[in-house]
Amino acid sequence: MKGDPLDPAGLIREAYRIPEITARDCRVIFLDWAMKGDAAFDLRERVKALLTRYADQPVDHPMTQTLLAGLQDAPPPRRRGGRAGRTDRV
Repeated sequence: MKGDPLDPAGLIREAYRIPEITARDCRVIFLDWAMKGDAAFDLRERVKALLTRYADQPVDHPMTQTLLAGLQDAPPPRRRGGRAGRTDRV
């Protein structure tokens, strides 16, 4: 089924077929899938479509958990390091 517009390289499909795949492996696969995807389409909509496609998979499967995490809003950025981060502000 390669050539599928939603999963062109079949990365997500293969993740569901790998026995004993880890959450870390799924996150790497998801990132690769997201980076290779068509930027013209909304990532959230693509993830929702994948969740619909693989709705028959167990909810506790690491790839399903990764896809669900992909729908969550990212936390706001925080300042990290630098001189201003180390000095007291008044």
